[in-house]
Amino acid sequence: MEHTYEYAWIIPFVPLPVPLLIGVGLLIFPSATIKLRRMWALKSVLLLSIAMVLSINLSIQQINSSSIYQYVWSWIITHDFSLELGFFIDPLTSIILILITTVGIVVLIYSDNYMSHDQGYLRFFAYMSFFSTSMLGLVTSSNLIQIYIFWELVGMCSYLLIGFWFTRPVAANACQKAFVTNRIGDFGFLLGILGFYWITGSFEFRDMFEIVNNLIYNNEFNVLFVIFCAVLLFAGAVAKSAQFPLHVWLPDAMEGPTPISALIHAATLVAAGIFLVARLLPLFTVIPYIRDLIFFIGIITVLLGATLVLTQKDIKRGLAYSTMSQLGYMMLALGMGSYRTALFHLITHAYSKALLFLGSGSVIHAMETIVGYSPEKSQNMVLMGGLTKHVPITKTAFLLGTLSLCGIPPLACFWSKDEILNDTCLYSPTFGLIAWSTAGLTAFYMFRIYLLTFEGHLNVSFKNYNGKTSIQSISLWGKGNSKNIKKNLWLLMNNNESTLLKTKKTYRIDENVREMTRPFITISHFGNKVNYSYPYESDNTMLFPLLVLFLFTLCVGSIGIPVNHEGMGLDILSKWLTPSINLLHTNFKNSMDWYEFGKNVIFSVSIAYFGIFIALFLYKPVYSSFKNLDLINSFVKIRSKINFGDKMINRIYNWSENRGYIDAFYAIFLTRNIRVLAEFIYFVDRQIIDGITNGVGIISFFIGEGIKYVGGGRVSSYLFLYFSNVLILIFEFSSFLSRSK
Repeated sequence: MEHTYEYAWIIPFVPLPVPLLIGVGLLIFPSATIKLRRMWALKSVLLLSIAMVLSINLSIQQINSSSIYQYVWSWIITHDFSLELGFFIDPLTSIILILITTVGIVVLIYSDNYMSHDQGYLRFFAYMSFFSTSMLGLVTSSNLIQIYIFWELVGMCSYLLIGFWFTRPVAANACQKAFVTNRIGDFGFLLGILGFYWITGSFEFRDMFEIVNNLIYNNEFNVLFVIFCAVLLFAGAVAKSAQFPLHVWLPDAMEGPTPISALIHAATLVAAGIFLVARLLPLFTVIPYIRDLIFFIGIITVLLGATLVLTQKDIKRGLAYSTMSQLGYMMLALGMGSYRTALFHLITHAYSKALLFLGSGSVIHAMETIVGYSPEKSQNMVLMGGLTKHVPITKTAFLLGTLSLCGIPPLACFWSKDEILNDTCLYSPTFGLIAWSTAGLTAFYMFRIYLLTFEGHLNVSFKNYNGKTSIQSISLWGKGNSKNIKKNLWLLMNNNESTLLKTKKTYRIDENVREMTRPFITISHFGNKVNYSYPYESDNTMLFPLLVLFLFTLCVGSIGIPVNHEGMGLDILSKWLTPSINLLHTNFKNSMDWYEFGKNVIFSVSIAYFGIFIALFLYKPVYSSFKNLDLINSFVKIRSKINFGDKMINRIYNWSENRGYIDAFYAIFLTRNIRVLAEFIYFVDRQIIDGITNGVGIISFFIGEGIKYVGGGRVSSYLFLYFSNVLILIFEFSSFLSRSK
């Protein structure tokens, strides 16, 4: 067993040959490398599959042996300093390894088709493989310095992937925003590492935990300094996991390709912050106020993310804010000390959110056949609707992920979210009420996304021959009046856009990429035949990952069912996490009977169904029949009263639409003031400091110019002036001596 552990260091480096070979191939054999580019996707999947097998083997040994293994070797040794490298294998490591590799494999398979038309296909897979290497190295690191090295590599890869389409200004700005925001947290993280090294003299986790415990027990440390260093460590996790107030980069990160969004939001980048807090939780537990801070940041993020998603029109941004809210649940669970529950929700959320993001990618892929390659349109839920009959498999997968995130049994997120809600109520009834309310909001906004995307009728007309699009969008928040809505519905009815006569036609997406065949339709309109494209289901290589994640979402919750039936424990996760839980010196209730479990889940399921009911009432289309316009008119009036009968609704809408005014606050009070300060410093530097220096030079110049006219070139004149000055000095000196006597 230990022999297998000793070779666990191989896991992070298994995907590394792909980016190295792609780089070498493009330098030496560029034509052959580009022609055989699909081969690199196969190699990426194969190598990450090897890492997955090794990770599963380690996890099985973890469950069977309930042990923690660390292997280190010296890197830098001096008289006063020693730094070691190595790997640390515990249940937390093995769990994150499985998440990264399994989600990474399905995303790579999905990406092969999704990115097949893109010119940066090879660059994409090189970035993805290096990203996997960095994340695997991070979770297996044995000390804080090693974590920080891979932490920055993960940040670099996320910068490259978010700005993958860097020629688009929006994508370039998004990756810069993510980079700068994460640098704020990472700088604090580095200062925290150095601070704890100054306190403990070690970067190793176990040494730090033991030394800090002893210092606290003997009261031999400065409390404020230790708290300050712990807050700095936590700042790194706040930025990486998009917690308030450093969450602003996450929705803009959706400018990258959809597979990147799935990987970042499911099991890698944002999970790194949760991993860091979980890894350092034994340290945070013994330091005063830190766990309370983690809890408060988590509960604020939960509520903030849930409110900001309510008015999102971009499907990926909506899912991004949902990720932010769910990460807040994990963070508040860690703040309460519910270590097992937080990791359980990390697992269930990873597979459910990966399913939702890949499903959204399939939807975007279908919408591009109508509106063209425009993220502003192909990702806009206002232009969607009625996609069920066109993408039924994607719709089914997306619905399952939606139900899971809402907390509907027996899907994955139900088991973990219910535990978090119950633990929060026991920890603080007031904050428990906030957590329960947010669970209802989660159900509401997730079904809002689902209904706007798949139900009703298509809200954008088909793309006509001259490239223009006609949009008939219905705003449920009352952006238009009932007459306009009825008019749009009447136009949709009279255009007869549901009469589809299939034909085939090919067109080139881009002159530098391969041709693709798209199904087209022909519509007779006022005697003229015009070709239109219509949405269609994705290829099998994109649907297969959805099926795999569908099964994970359906079954993965079973590993943590906290019930006991006739002495048979079903909670595999608790047994798996036993070594890590023991480090926290906390007693956890691992199981309960079915009756107690049933009482606990009634309220959580009820509030989830209530949120779904509100979403159905507000967003469920009633336009299935265009004949009864009176019914439409009455329903529009009901919705209009609900949306605008109360000023509070308008305030919530404005709050959500403007991102809680947090981005505006940063732009006004930070960005603008920093620019003003920079301009002031520039003025001082150029006008005052440089002015003094330049002034001295100018004065010296004029003095020299003036003196040069004194000299005439005659030695006798120079001697005369010299002796005259000497005589004057002698006379003055003698006068001074006489006065002094």
